[in-house]
Amino acid sequence: MTNEVKLQSTVSAPKPKKRKIASLDRRKARAGWVFVLPFVIGFLIVYLPIILNSIRMSFYNLQIVTGGGYHLEWAGLENYKYALTEDPSFVQTLVAGLKELAFDVPAILLFSLFMAVLLNQKMAGRAVFRAIFFIPVILSTGIMESVEGQNILGSYMEEAGGINDGSNSSAASEIVSAIDIERLFSSMKIGTGLVEYVVDMINNIYDIVNRSGVQMLIFLAGLQSISPAIYEACRIDGATAWETFWKITFPMISPMILVNAVYTIIDSFTTNSNTVMVYINSVYQSQDGQVHSSAMAWMYFLLVMLILAAIAGIFSAYVFYQKRD
Repeated sequence: MTNEVKLQSTVSAPKPKKRKIASLDRRKARAGWVFVLPFVIGFLIVYLPIILNSIRMSFYNLQIVTGGGYHLEWAGLENYKYALTEDPSFVQTLVAGLKELAFDVPAILLFSLFMAVLLNQKMAGRAVFRAIFFIPVILSTGIMESVEGQNILGSYMEEAGGINDGSNSSAASEIVSAIDIERLFSSMKIGTGLVEYVVDMINNIYDIVNRSGVQMLIFLAGLQSISPAIYEACRIDGATAWETFWKITFPMISPMILVNAVYTIIDSFTTNSNTVMVYINSVYQSQDGQVHSSAMAWMYFLLVMLILAAIAGIFSAYVFYQKRD
């Protein structure tokens, strides 16, 4: 009898409610959404209608109505066909832009990684040097970017140095030429393609430095996150600096290489000096340019997205993520 009473009391007794406590990761995620909420609201209110209107315009023909306004007629894929088959310069400009992208990304990544490794060393005035290399990022925004894009300062310096008779060519302003690099690599069996790549990299060093500031900071953050105990263990084992870099440093910052590669591609895609974007902007100013330029811009956008997906897929197979327990 007593056992039945005990059993009934246990069954009928209400279970205490467990208080749900949000984990640290969930609280961080909520805080992250609070910080990105202004961008999300601005994107939904301002940018999303513009994007949808641009996609809509690429499938229509635009006809100006006398007295003001315009009329849209459904054209399907005619604007895309015009850009690929009828426009004489779009495909050539697109190929040239992709070649420029293939040159810029490795050059910027190599330079920013090299400078980040140097600036991560213990030396006097390290913070000053870091600030100096980040100054071009600040100067390349706003009015300074428009001045640089028009090359006003360079034209003024050329005219101030003497009478500009128009006889000077672009080759005169190059730092080195292919002949200089061939003399340097005369004892090595190096193809002309690599020689031209090195020449272009040296002659475009100003542009590379201007666009490497953010990547340099990301690499510095990755380098400083590596535990000094790992390097100490390598020194005890007798590893050289070269072995330490390729066996420890490079794998540990491989996630930063992926991030910087994606950032550099997007930055090259949106810069004012991008040849494809300059051409699309010039098409926009012409007659029926709004619908044609919309189709060209979306084709270029999709192509860049495919390149980003391919690079992310290839890099992800070799990226090393450190497990933190």
